[in-house]
This record gives sequence, structure tokens and C-alpha cells, in this order.
Amino acid sequence: MPNSVNQTDVLSTRPGSLFRFVARNLYVQVLLAMAIGITLGHYYPEIAAQMKPFGDGFIKLIKMTIGMVIFFTVVSGIAGMQSFGKVGKVGGIALLYFEIVSTIALLIGLVVANIIKPGESFNVDPAKLDASQIKQYVTAAQGNGLTDFFLNIIPKTLVGAFTSDSILSVVFVSILMGLVLGKIGDKGRPIRELVDACSHWIFGIINMIMRFAPIGAFGAMAFTVGKFGIASLQSLVVLISTFYLTAAIFVFVVLGAIGYWYGFSIFTVLRHFRSELVLVLATSSSDAALPALMRKLENVGCKPGTVGLVMPAGYVFNSDGTNIYITMAVLFIAQAMHVELTIWHQLMILGVATLTTKGSAGVPGAGFVSLVATLALVPEIPLVGVTMLLGIDRIISEGRALVNVIGNVVATLVIARREGEVGSNDLQLAMRTVTSD
Repeated sequence: MPNSVNQTDVLSTRPGSLFRFVARNLYVQVLLAMAIGITLGHYYPEIAAQMKPFGDGFIKLIKMTIGMVIFFTVVSGIAGMQSFGKVGKVGGIALLYFEIVSTIALLIGLVVANIIKPGESFNVDPAKLDASQIKQYVTAAQGNGLTDFFLNIIPKTLVGAFTSDSILSVVFVSILMGLVLGKIGDKGRPIRELVDACSHWIFGIINMIMRFAPIGAFGAMAFTVGKFGIASLQSLVVLISTFYLTAAIFVFVVLGAIGYWYGFSIFTVLRHFRSELVLVLATSSSDAALPALMRKLENVGCKPGTVGLVMPAGYVFNSDGTNIYITMAVLFIAQAMHVELTIWHQLMILGVATLTTKGSAGVPGAGFVSLVATLALVPEIPLVGVTMLLGIDRIISEGRALVNVIGNVVATLVIARREGEVGSNDLQLAMRTVTSD
């Protein structure tokens, strides 16, 4: 009889324990939502394709807060630095880091595409491709040169920075206000206290919005599978597989080595930020996780000023996943159309891509716009060739966004370690402690 009671107690508590586990873990909720979305997309594609507004709505909720999150974080952090030199040093080191790692990502995509040759089995006639499908991307690529890119950083008004789609405009205004606030000393104390209070307020809003993350993940995943399906991607499965393999090599080898050099493990980073990474994977948007990433980076010891400078700037200047895809996709198109590229052609592609991946930042579909802009400057490869990749762009965009986010989290941790904001053991302990909760 006692055994029966014990078994009953165990059975009765398991559902409750499982429910509490799911309720406490956002990443588990998002994974379940993704599974439901994939199932719906596979069996009821027409219904699933109509779920897109759920994903889009969640992304819009997050985006409406990003400007305020960056503003309060950067103003508070820069005011605390109280030095133009400190801001310039952190920004300069970050930009140098971005350029080096981004170039490595471009090179890896180029090397892997030359070794595996994912487009070699294709025999594509450019005359049979429909160029009208890429008209919107060509227009976007032509209208966002580097000159326009840098000029657009300066908003028309201070308030206008928060109504535009440019993250850098908000960073620019925030740095100016933070520096002035730091210079005026005690007179600015009430404003700094207000900014700190508003920071807690905006993150409270973020916490509320994140409760809807599973719904957003469900909608985005259901739409992707329902709209494009699995069968339609089979002809390009080699390119998809090659990209994800290369992305994994970059994360675990390149970023792993960088993390090891600076005293932290890439595996610990992935575990600690797993909820945000799953959300990025589900929504194909790095924006969806930015506020939560910034808060977690501060929690492990990174200074608000460093986080506020490096993370938003990294979203523009350090798109490692996009860089891998650009060089790989360009070579794929050339191979599919049997266009012979010399070493000089490929070096030109590398140089062009270092510019186009920055110039298209902030543009909807930025990864694809960067690809179009790169090809437009390489006349040997027919621009119409990008139409072959329209069907898989959504699938690959998930991987691009994921690698972009991981790259920028690592960048922020590296800069924080270089500036002595957190020790190696303290950083590892902070991430492991929170991870195990």
C-alpha cells in the first residue's frame, strides 16, 4: 500500500513539475512554439502561411523599444565614463575588432565555397531567369551607398533619431547627450538619476513583451515552413548545408578561439544566452533579442557604456553571418552559371563585400540587399543570378541572424575584458551561475 501511494504521488507531481519547468524557461516555451509552427506548416501550409502577422507583430513590439533601450543605456554609461578619451578608446577598439573579424568571416565563406563548390552541379542560363523578382532589392542597394549611410547617421532632429530605422542615429544622439551630461557634473545628477530610473522602466516593458515571444516564434516558423516548404528547397540543399556548416566552424573555431584567448568559453556563452539565441533562430531577426542581450551582458559585469556602444554598433558593422553568406553566395552564383573567376576577381569581391555589408545596414532584407550590391559591382557575374536564392533566403536568414548575434555578444565580452571591466574568472562564474538557475 505505501508503494502505491508513493507511485501516485510521483505521478501527480510530475505534470505540475513539468508545467513549472516550462513556465520558468522562455527558451523551452519558444522551442515548443517552433515545433508547433513547423508541424502546422508541414501539414496545413495554407493556414500556416497566414500566421505571419504573429511573428511580424512580435518583432514590431521589440523594435518599438530598441531606440529607448539604447538611449537610456548609452546615456547612463557614457555619463559615467566622464571622458571623451574613454569613449573614443572603446569605440576605436570595437571598430578595429569588427573589421578584423568581419574580414575573417568573408574569407572563410570564400575559402569554403572554393573547396566545396556548392553551385558546380548547376547549369543555369541567365536568360531564363526573371529579373523582375529582384527589382526592389536593386533599388535598395542603389539608394544606400556609403556616403548616404554616414550622412543618415545624423538625424534631422534629436527626436527624429527615435522615429527612424537607424540604430546608429540613436547611438549618435545618445553619445552626445551622455558626454554633455558627464561634463556638467553635479548639475546633471538629477537627469542621470532620471535616466537610470527610466532604464528600469523600459526594461520592465521589455519583460512584459518577452512573454509573447513564443507566439512570435510560432507565427514566424509556421509562415516559413508553410510558405516555402521543405521540398522546394531540395535543389539548393547543398548551399544551405554548406552555409550552416561554415557558420558552425566560424562560431566554434574562430569565435571559440577568440573567447579562449580572452578567458571565456564559447560553450558557456551559448548556454547563458540560449533563450535569446533560440528567439533569434525562430524569428530570423537579431533585433528581437537586442534588449535582452544588453541587459544580460550588463548582468555578467560589462559596463553599460561598453554594452551601449559595442552591441548597437556591432549590429551595423559586425555582421559575421551575413559576411559568410555574401562571399559564399556570390561564388555559388558564379559556379552555377559557369563563370570563371580569377584570384583577382575574388579579391575584388572580398573588398567590395567589406563595404556593401556596412552600407546596407538598416535596410529591410539587409543580407539580400548586400548580396545584390556586391554583385552589382562585379560585372563578370550576371546580377539576375540572385533570383536563384530568393526561395532560400528566409531559411538562411535564420542562420545569418544567429551568427551575427553570437559574434556581437563575443565582441562585447572581448571589449569588456580588454577594458578590465570584468575578470576572466568572474565572467565565467557569472555566466555559469545564472545558467544553472
